[in-house]
Amino acid sequence: MNIKLYITLTLIALATIFIVQNANVVELKFLFWTISMSRSLMFVFLVLIGIAIGWFLHAHMLHKKNPKQNKETP
Repeated sequence: MNIKLYITLTLIALATIFIVQNANVVELKFLFWTISMSRSLMFVFLVLIGIAIGWFLHAHMLHKKNPKQNKETP
């Protein structure tokens, strides 16, 4: 079998174990908001937010580094 398949199956198994073990409901408080959600769902949201921030910062740095290449030419 392919090494990528082994890695993918291992990551799926680890993610499944993580979700099952962290199914507890936690209460998050931020300023005047209060949200109740499972701990594993909270971690997924935090990872997705981190990926989005990294993606936007990377795009911003590329644009800042090469502003002439990123402009549209008529």
